Amino acid sequence: TMYANVDGWYYAETDVPMSERPEIDRWILSELNTLVKNVDACYEDYEPTKAGRLIQDFVIDNVSNWFVRLSRKRFWGSAMSMDKLSAYQTLYTCLETVARLMAPIAPYYADRLYHDLTAATGRAEAESVHLATFPVCDETKVDKALEYRMELAQQITSMVLSLRKKERIIVRQPLQCISIPSGDAERRESIEAVKQLILDEVNVKELQFVEGDGMLVKKVKCNFRTMGKKFGKLMKNVAAAVSLTQEQITELEREGTLGVALESGEAVTIEVADVEIFSEDIPGWTVANEGSLTVALDITVTDALRVEGTARELVKRIQNLRKEKNFEITDRIAVTLSHAEQTDKAVAEYRDYICGQVLANSLTVADKVDGGMTIDFDDYTVEVKIDRE
Repeated sequence: TMYANVDGWYYAETDVPMSERPEIDRWILSELNTLVKNVDACYEDYEPTKAGRLIQDFVIDNVSNWFVRLSRKRFWGSAMSMDKLSAYQTLYTCLETVARLMAPIAPYYADRLYHDLTAATGRAEAESVHLATFPVCDETKVDKALEYRMELAQQITSMVLSLRKKERIIVRQPLQCISIPSGDAERRESIEAVKQLILDEVNVKELQFVEGDGMLVKKVKCNFRTMGKKFGKLMKNVAAAVSLTQEQITELEREGTLGVALESGEAVTIEVADVEIFSEDIPGWTVANEGSLTVALDITVTDALRVEGTARELVKRIQNLRKEKNFEITDRIAVTLSHAEQTDKAVAEYRDYICGQVLANSLTVADKVDGGMTIDFDDYTVEVKIDRE
């Protein structure tokens, strides 16, 4: 609403055709129509709790944590481009549809949300959400292949962010590379289609596919609780036999089952649920594995990457100062920094980027900054002063 109010946007324009909308918009509208279909089925079965959980997951996971976050720069853009218009229309459609979907189980909040949206745009179908038509799934907007691609993007992003958290490397610090085993052709093609989206979200420079075992070494550990019930007296022999090669592990992940020969000459079949498959970290890399998907992250921070990370950190700190001073989001500013070796390098290489992100007309490095604020980095401090212009 903040950006829409600044732009004076009230949904007066004709809808942007689906074919002209970016993939992220077509994806969320596909998920929205899938949600409509599933929620309607839950209500028909008198399952309001399931309906509520579906709506909750859609709003939190898909709309808030994915669509809005990935679209922030689109809303922030200065001109009302076709891309920005599509972003506004898509988000409005999602929220207004959610208001109608949740009306039977959250009547008061749904009506408030419906009124707040339609009062601003004049697009009210009825006086109340409870008098409006219940949403109907538009099958022409459902794209399962697109939903699968975006699900992969979300999964890979989540895995990389978890690896960053494990290694205590903040997202603002750029890293160089993600490696993923090639897998089947369909999955590789799907990942390729959303590669840039993944890289932007996790702040990594490149994504590469590795053939065969490569650098991603997997190991298998028996799930004795499951296998003990299944194999009984054979358990000891089965455990000894579950020392699988990389090819066997790949086959087990791909097929879901694997035949294993015991020392006694007997043959047994193990399932993915019978074992725990994990990946070993190698020097300079950290690895995550979820089912058949493995992701390795290069955690080496070079000097060049460190300088870029400092520039991004400066942007965050200056933005925080803007908020503390209650500047408007459209206010232009002048920034003055005290000298520090790390920030001097960042300003020298990324001055235009920093100024563009914080709406600065100028960015000056000075020996002394009067009336500035002290910001702490890991092992040094910098004085920063910002003035509205």
